[in-house]
This record gives sequence, C-alpha cells and structure tokens, in this order.
Amino acid sequence: MVKKGRLIAFFLIVVLLAGAIFSTVTGIAKEIKLGLDLQGGFEILYEVLPAEEGDVINNEALTSTVSALNQRIDVFGVAEPNIQIEGENRIRVQLAGVEDQQTVRELLATEAQLSFRDVNDKLMLDGADLQEGGASVTFGDANQPWVAVTLKDANQFAEVTREVRGSQLVIWLDYEEGDSFQEEAFKENPKFISAPMVSRVLNTRNVVIEGQFTMEEAQFLADVLNAGALPVKLEEMYSNSVGAALGEQAMQKTIYAGFIGIGLIMVYMLLYYRFMGIIAAISLSAYIYIVLLIFNWMNAVLTLPGIAALILGVGMAVDANIITYERIKEEIRSGKSIMSAFKAGSRRSLSTILDANITTILAASVLFYFGTSSVRGFAIMLIVSILTSFVTSVYGSRLLLGLWVNSRILNKKPKLFGVKESEINEL
Repeated sequence: MVKKGRLIAFFLIVVLLAGAIFSTVTGIAKEIKLGLDLQGGFEILYEVLPAEEGDVINNEALTSTVSALNQRIDVFGVAEPNIQIEGENRIRVQLAGVEDQQTVRELLATEAQLSFRDVNDKLMLDGADLQEGGASVTFGDANQPWVAVTLKDANQFAEVTREVRGSQLVIWLDYEEGDSFQEEAFKENPKFISAPMVSRVLNTRNVVIEGQFTMEEAQFLADVLNAGALPVKLEEMYSNSVGAALGEQAMQKTIYAGFIGIGLIMVYMLLYYRFMGIIAAISLSAYIYIVLLIFNWMNAVLTLPGIAALILGVGMAVDANIITYERIKEEIRSGKSIMSAFKAGSRRSLSTILDANITTILAASVLFYFGTSSVRGFAIMLIVSILTSFVTSVYGSRLLLGLWVNSRILNKKPKLFGVKESEINEL
C-alpha cells in the first residue's frame, strides 16, 4: 500500500526549497562582496622597515601601521578594504573596486612625515604638532589652491617664527637624512613643499602652506596629512592590478563555465541514475544555495579561487551521491528489495564518503594555516563547500530519496534506479 503522506512531505520540502531559492538567491548573490579579481582593484604586499635606525618592528608597530593605512584608505571611501599582517614584517593590502589606483598607491606609500625646518635643516616643528584632521584645501588671492593646517599650540609657532624671522621656514614632506635646503633650493623641482619668508612673529594656530599646487595635489596633501604619518617605512615587494572591465569579464566567464559544468553533471546524473538523478539535482541545487547563504553570513569576500572551490565542492557532492547510488544499485542487483537495498547501500557508503571528506578538509586546513591571501580564501570556501555538500548529499539526499522509498511506490521498480531486470540475481 502506497503511503501518500510521505510523497506529500517530499513535494512540500521541494516546493519550500524552490520558493526560498527563487525568492532570495538574487538578493544573496548581490550582497556577497567580490574580490579584486572579480570587480577590479589592486593588491600590494609591503615589507615593513623601521622608520628610524634602532626602531623595532613588533606586533604593536604592525598594528599601528594597519590602523594608519585604514585611515588613509577611508579618504577614498573604499568599501571593505582587506589589510592583513603576514609573518613578522609584512602587510598585504587588497582594495577592490578602486578606479584611481595610482593616487591610492601614492597615498599608501608616502610616510607623510611633515616637518618645518630652518634653512640649515634644523627641525623646528613636525607632524606631531599638527591638530588631528586639521588639514584642508584653501585658496589664495588668484584662486591658487593652497593647504591650510591647524597647529596644536599657537605659542609654539610664535617661538619658531621668532627664531627664523628674517629667513625662510622650509616645509618638508618625508624629509630624509642627507636632504639639504641649500641644494634643493636651486633645483627646478625641489623636494621640499614650500619655503615662505618669515618677516614677523606669527602667534597663530592656523598656517597656510603656499606652493604651486594643482587642485589634485593640494587635496592629496591635505588628505595624507589628515590620515597621519606612518610609524614605519613600507617597501613594496609585490603588486597585482586588475582593471574593472577585466574583473567583470573574468567573473562572467567563470560563472558561465560553472553553470555549464553543473548543468552537464546534472544531465549525466539524470541519464545514468534515473530517478536517483532527480534527487541528486535537487540536493545539488540546495548545496549551491546554502553555500552562498553561509558565505554571505560570514561576510566573506568571493574571489576566483573561491568560485573554483565552490565548483570543486559540487564535485564532492556529486561524488557522495554516486557512491551512495552505486551501493544501492549493487544491493538491488543482489536481489534485495528496494527498501532493503536503500538502507544497506546508504549504510555501506557512509564510511567511504566520510573518509573522503575528512581528508579533503585536512588538506584545506593546511592550505589555510600556511597559505596567504587568495589561498586562504580558497581554503575557507573549500571547507564550507565540503561541510555543506556532506549535509546536503548525505543527509538531504537520503531524506528525499527515503521519503519515496518508504512510501513503497518504488517497490519492484528497479529500472527507476538504473538497474535492468536481467542484472538482478534472484536469491
């Protein structure tokens, strides 16, 4: 006697799953953050060096540098920058969706050590004497863009201008040992920013840096001063730049290839495993949806290696289904009933599937522990994919198939499982 309640339960689960997928998958996909290889941007690996001789590069210095870089990146409004400390003296910066890459690179690279010196290069004031966030663009009489800064102590600036009165106050950005005003003053493009003549004592906190700035240069200087100086020197070791158009093209081709691959897998399962192939197609759809949902909940960044891991997980999910279905077919061929074959095949396949998934998770864990950047992203996506495929392909697939088997509607219908009558050995 056919148990219709189990069939109703099956169709109810499928309808609810299909409704959830079609109503939410588009929104979930749009919310997932894309890596720079999918939407364009760049990646730079810096080696962190001491700003001054004798300084030590420790975890505190690295953390302070990351904080300073984040402040600089905020100037450009880059969403979700990825800045990671790697090893003992390296920092990796990944910025997706950046259009003006060169300006951002310059902003990241400069130390932004502002200093006021006399003509003999004696330090009078430095960046520590500036009011935080007090730099802005202003304009001169001829609408020439200049940079206005606010000092913390007006009396201190009065003492400095009193000392250099009748001479020039030289303003430097990233002054280096060996730099000389006397040498730079005769060059067409000197290293210092400005060298105004001080004719009187100035007891004020508001200082204007005059120079032959373009609007972009003045804004850049104001931004870098507001972001603050770096506590270390950064030396670029590696960089990778991806244009927005190239990233979009790569994403489209990858998704297109993924759809073709998954489609071919489903067609194969339907042709070879018949009814069980339908169950496999449903479980694979659930797998892809749940992986995207989990990835969105994790607030993770999806990259090309991440998509590769997702598709690799499809292979693992299909493998689990194939192992289970082959065991069921073997049991049917041995002469067992459909229900007995389903139970025995499911039980026999579990250990094999478990071993395969555990070994792959171990390999992915090693990649995550020792890898960096995109390698870690691949490892995380692979682990999520494997765990999800295990749930959907082992428990989800068995639940759906079990509802049909236990309804008894498939009794004495081995052809629906891809087994011919002539292949069955009667006991």
